[in-house]
Amino acid sequence: MKPTIAIYGIRDQAQTDSPGYTHDHSICVMENGKITHYLQLERHSRRKYDNQMHLHLESLIEDGLLPFPCEADLIFVNSFVGNSFISQTGKIRFEQVSRTQLTPDLIPGFARVETEKWDGKEYPAFSMDHELAHVFSNLPFHGPFRENSLHLHFDGGASLGNFSAFLFKKGKMEVLECHWELSHLSKFFNDNALTFALLNHGPAEHCAVPGKLMGFATLGKPEKELRDWLIQHNWFKEIWLDKSSFYRAAKRDFKWEGSLGDTHDPFLQNLAACFQREFEIQWINYLCNLQQKVKADFLYLSGGCALNIVANTQIVNLGLFQDVFIPPCPGDSGLSIGAAAFLEWKKHGKVEFHSPYLNNAGLAESTYTSNPELIRQIAENIAQSRIIGVANGAGEAGPRALGNRSILARPDSKELAQKVSVECKGREWYRPVAPIMLEKHARRLTGLASIHHLSKYMLLDFHIPQAQQKEIAGVVHANGTARIQTLFQRTENPFIWDLLTYLDEVHGIPALINTSLNQRGEPIVHTPDQAFKSAVDMGLDGVVIDYELQMLQPHEKYELERD
Repeated sequence: MKPTIAIYGIRDQAQTDSPGYTHDHSICVMENGKITHYLQLERHSRRKYDNQMHLHLESLIEDGLLPFPCEADLIFVNSFVGNSFISQTGKIRFEQVSRTQLTPDLIPGFARVETEKWDGKEYPAFSMDHELAHVFSNLPFHGPFRENSLHLHFDGGASLGNFSAFLFKKGKMEVLECHWELSHLSKFFNDNALTFALLNHGPAEHCAVPGKLMGFATLGKPEKELRDWLIQHNWFKEIWLDKSSFYRAAKRDFKWEGSLGDTHDPFLQNLAACFQREFEIQWINYLCNLQQKVKADFLYLSGGCALNIVANTQIVNLGLFQDVFIPPCPGDSGLSIGAAAFLEWKKHGKVEFHSPYLNNAGLAESTYTSNPELIRQIAENIAQSRIIGVANGAGEAGPRALGNRSILARPDSKELAQKVSVECKGREWYRPVAPIMLEKHARRLTGLASIHHLSKYMLLDFHIPQAQQKEIAGVVHANGTARIQTLFQRTENPFIWDLLTYLDEVHGIPALINTSLNQRGEPIVHTPDQAFKSAVDMGLDGVVIDYELQMLQPHEKYELERD
């Protein structure tokens, strides 16, 4: 059968310096149920959250970074800002049949493609609702959908809503609901003037605010008096241009005389915690009520809100479902994967299981074979508190570095964690870094009998008892939790598994700091050249590129103070 080429590239309504309504464009090629090529556009263009696929698609094809055979099935993902795609010169264009109702199936359309192999004639093609593409982004990472499963998409906005629900039974998807009724919750993180002001950010930074707000919220306490006050003032959501009403109310009601944007201010930290807590309460209450109606056995969650790890953890721990599934790329960067998976599922009845290491466009294949000397060299440097970058093989799909585009360091020093995050990467002081560890240590450090599989993708947080915190002090958040990435078996990432095993057995180091290989404001690196430059610019001690270690500067042995 023909391969499938899936594209999410709907052009934004406004031409701005930073992505607006649309963001995280991507392209995915699948054949016989297997992803052969995938690219988040930002990794190629170096423009974070890039939404300008129309400027790049032709050159990506002409330069050979992406295959575009003339015998292929084309599918495009739509958006609430548009249904059509046209490349910069008009050589590639797509249009769909207009409709106003969410569908669980393909939408007819047509494409014109003028390349060396395509003749520019009109070809039948397909479109797919943004919501359904989110839902199907789970399929390549969790296997065939379970019977009687509830599939939810929840984000800032899709094609016809910001929340949709589907029920999967007897091999078919049924639309349950689609609406904007929960948009006030997602707007806490991407369109609220007060939350932006808390972090000293402007509207153009709306893609970056959600993750930062979640990290900042861990510093505060969601006091009921404060939450009631915010509700009374409608969350100060419209104070973009004039913040005087907030200052007056805060001074009058709490005698606060601070300054918005001061991230060390406990009052502002508590406000952030209130936004996070209100999101959790309303979102989980809605989910509980929905589950009472449908009584599903399994939950599949997608959309940008599925990156809220605190809410995810509560959903898992509630036990409403036999199991919960979320992909490593639940946001818009996974839309092309979901669209390709849906069309391949329609054609073949199945999709292969995939690891998250899919960002491979333009990269040479690189395979790890057991190399004890390499592992020893890296481990010895890490044990001496050196900071090592890693860029092996294909990069991860989605926003989280999971060991192939990572910065690694020992986890037992808050000072070292701050050096990695603030000095090397240039991130804000309040943003935590996460650990990666083997399952046995995840169980031991949390005291849990079992660790949920979603921690493979760094999608949950875990309480770390006080007695265990010293071992991983650098990766324990202010609220006593850690966003653990768990390796359950060696096949998930043999290189990281071997490194963690050596550090454990030889040095008694149970985990590693694992944060993405990029500086603040830049996408995760993609190519070896980008990795080397980024490592040098950040002042890392060494970098592993396609399983070869390069030390970047000579060092005497040194030890940082550990907690």
